[in-house]
Parts: sequence; structure tokens; C-alpha cells
Amino acid sequence: MKTDLRFLIASFDGLRPDLIGPKLTPNLCRLKAAGVTLANHRTVYPSETRSAFPSLVTGATTVRHGMVGNAYVDRSVRPPRFIDTSDAVLLRRLDLDSGGRLYSAPSLGEILGASGRSLAVLATNTPGTTRLFHHKAEDFGHVRLSGHFREACTPDDVLAEIEARVGPLPPAPPNTEPDIIGQDWITTAFLDVVWPQSRPDVTVLSYGEPDFTSHFHGTGAEATRSIITHCDRQFGRVVDWWEAEGRGAGVQILAISDHGHITGHSCISVADYLRRAGFSPGIGPAPNVDVVVVPGQVGALYLADPDEAKVARLVATITSEPWCGPVFTRAKDDVSGIAPGSLSNHLVFADHARAPDVTFAFRADDTIDPFGLVGGTFYDNDRQAGLGLHGGLHPKELAAVGIVAGAAFASDSSASRIPSGICDFAPTILHLLGLAAPPNMSGRVLNEIIRTATPSEQTVRGETFEARLGSYRQVLRRVAVGGTSYVESGIAES
Repeated sequence: MKTDLRFLIASFDGLRPDLIGPKLTPNLCRLKAAGVTLANHRTVYPSETRSAFPSLVTGATTVRHGMVGNAYVDRSVRPPRFIDTSDAVLLRRLDLDSGGRLYSAPSLGEILGASGRSLAVLATNTPGTTRLFHHKAEDFGHVRLSGHFREACTPDDVLAEIEARVGPLPPAPPNTEPDIIGQDWITTAFLDVVWPQSRPDVTVLSYGEPDFTSHFHGTGAEATRSIITHCDRQFGRVVDWWEAEGRGAGVQILAISDHGHITGHSCISVADYLRRAGFSPGIGPAPNVDVVVVPGQVGALYLADPDEAKVARLVATITSEPWCGPVFTRAKDDVSGIAPGSLSNHLVFADHARAPDVTFAFRADDTIDPFGLVGGTFYDNDRQAGLGLHGGLHPKELAAVGIVAGAAFASDSSASRIPSGICDFAPTILHLLGLAAPPNMSGRVLNEIIRTATPSEQTVRGETFEARLGSYRQVLRRVAVGGTSYVESGIAES
């Protein structure tokens, strides 16, 4: 069944839902007043951008799509290699070399393209993130535009026309400066060229802020609040267009974020701790490295020889430290990992072939940061304390924005408190377009917010899992709606 609906997904990278308000984000508030807020909405674990956005477009958790983190070790080749997924050129080569299996699940762009429909992407994220929204756009002749990086753009003639009408592709600003010009460029490109000429069935308009600014200034810093307001102002142009034209053309708007942020308060070096414990750590596979420590806020540890005894020794080492939060290894049974003290990584839907041998979140807490925001954590990078971080299992990292508006959805200015997640958007969009979702989508159709859906009672239940090793104890909490489970939080204590 073909429908006349179209969808615009406006994403705000790293925006905490509790930062949305009339003063900071009046236009997001305007959309809330016109639609439905998903008040109990979450991302996936790890709560990293290049795991979450693949979950958006595949409707699946990391175990099914395979983007297990912002970086990972690829063991499918010899010798193993370190993969940085921010590199758009590398991602294209990996997809071609693997026979089109960069993702282990079909993505929204592929599904739409195979049905004669289109997905357009306009993004100011890293070039790799931009590609991951639609990694096969060039194969279908679809539009994928980066606000800064030419290597992530396709097709060339569309980029050339936009540059002629809107202005040259702006260079990316230094990481320490908020990205203002990129947000303006992609918004104008959509409104002035992409929509009038292509009228895509689905569009992803991804603002790469406030993520960058939060990482270098702090989640509640004035610079971060300023760029949030600027992105909201650009989004206001989109809402103006929607009210004047888009709504009448059948466009449904989804405003989302991929994760939240908490604040780093205590800097440590995982590699130094492992070295003192007798390991030979490195940041990539090498003959003299017995454990690869993948850089990032999620602890991803790959052993050169991942036998059970070595995994157990590694887990015992890190769980004895005050910075170590929840720990996951491959499954021993339905709950436990193979190492004492660890939980099975299938509990967080992360047991893909690319997954680390040991995954851990840094220990987080509910301290109040200098800006009055809840959430603090240990961290491992070269930046000062007080800056924004994400990737772990604190509720504020997992909390994500979810607002939908349009004729397909329920009454104005309402809220749904039924748990939902970033994996649910793709199957919901496909359902409303009359297209079948592939069986490996782990998300569910959000029938509770669809205007024409038959009301049904949703069974919601909590799930708790625990593991111990000596004085170390961890607790993972999930919530399930029918047969779909969402990760709520993970804590560890000594």
C-alpha cells in the first residue's frame, strides 16, 4: 500500500531532553505543542553516536547492525586492524571490500531505494557519521550532503547546484569553536534545493551540535547553550516551512537526539592501570600488544588471545579499580558473562562478532556538575575535567529526545510515557509508508502514538540483572514493552 506521507527526521546530536525548554529551545517546544513527546525515550548501548545513528536507520541494536562503537578492532582480516568509523572514505572501502556488508542489517536507505523511494541526508556530523546515515546513497542516486566534508557528499551535481545557490561548502571549524555556519548551510540547502527539487520520502537533517561544543566546553556551558539555541533557531525555519507547506504535503516531523551527555570529573588512564597489572596495552593491534584499549568513553578491550582465563584476569583487574562501572563479556549463560563479575553482553544487545572481549562503562554517579546538571563520571582522555561525555550507562547518557508531529500521529501537545527507543523510528516509518520491515529490525512500531492505530494495552515490566566479584557489584536495569526491551541504566559499586 503506497501512502502520500513523507518524513523529516531532525536530529540534534547529544541533546539532553532536560535541556529542552521555552527559553533555550522555543521551536522544539513549538513542535512539542503540535505533536507527541516520547517522555520515556532512550538510545542504545554503547551510547555513542556511531552506534546510535546506525540503530536509527536499521531499526536494530548493535548486535544486529554491527557498529559496535565509534571505533573497533576488525578481526575478520589478518592481521587485525583498528577501524575509526569517523572516516567516510574508509567506511566506503570496507563496504565494497565486504560485498556490501558494512552493516549486518539492511538500512532504511536500502529498504526505501529497493521500493523506489528515497532517503536524503544533510548532516554536520563527522564525515563517517554522515555516511552511516545512508552508506549506499551513491548506489541508489540518493542525496547525501555533509555540511563540511566533500568526501561524504553525493551526487556531485546536487552539491554543485547547492554551492552555486547557497554558497561554498564551509570548512569545519576547530573543535573548540561551536559550529554555526554548518547548521545554517544544511538548513538552507534542504529548504531551498533538496525539498523543492527532490521531495524525498524520508529526510535526515542532522545538526552535529550540541555534541561538539559540549565535549570541549561543557554540557551546560554558555557556549553549549548558545549553540543549542542557534540549532533550534535553524530548526525554527524548518518548522515555519512545515506549517506553511510541509504539513500540507504530508510531511511528518520527528525531532530526535542520539544520546545525552554527563560531565567528566576524574581523569584516569586505563592503559596505565593495565600496564601496572602486567598487561602490554596499546591503541591498536601490534606484535607486542596483548590488549588493545580502544580510545573512547566506552571501555572496549580486545585481547590478542581472548581465551576464558585471560578474559577473567582482565575483568578481575579492572573491577578492582574505583573507575570501573558495569562490565560485559561474551555469554556464559542467559545472564552471566564468561568472566566472574561480568554480565553477558547480550543483555545490552551488543554481542556482535566485532564486539570487544571486555566492554565496560566508566563508573558514573549522580553528582551535580558546575552548571547544575545531574551526572558525573570517570573518563580517559586528554581533556580537563568538567566537559561533556557520553557512551556509558548513566540514565542521562541513555536519555534521548523523541518528539513527533504530523497527521499520522496522535493529538496535539500530548506525551507518551510508554518506553520507547531509537530503534523504533525505522519500523514505525516503514509501517506508515506501507512497507514491510525486515525481520532483523529489533525496534517496534510505536502504535501507541499513531492516530489510526487500534488502541491496545501495553504490558510494561522491569528487568534487573546483577553480578558480583569480591567487593565489586554491578546492576543492569532494563524495561520491556511486550517483546521489546530497552536498557535503562547500569551501575557499579564497591
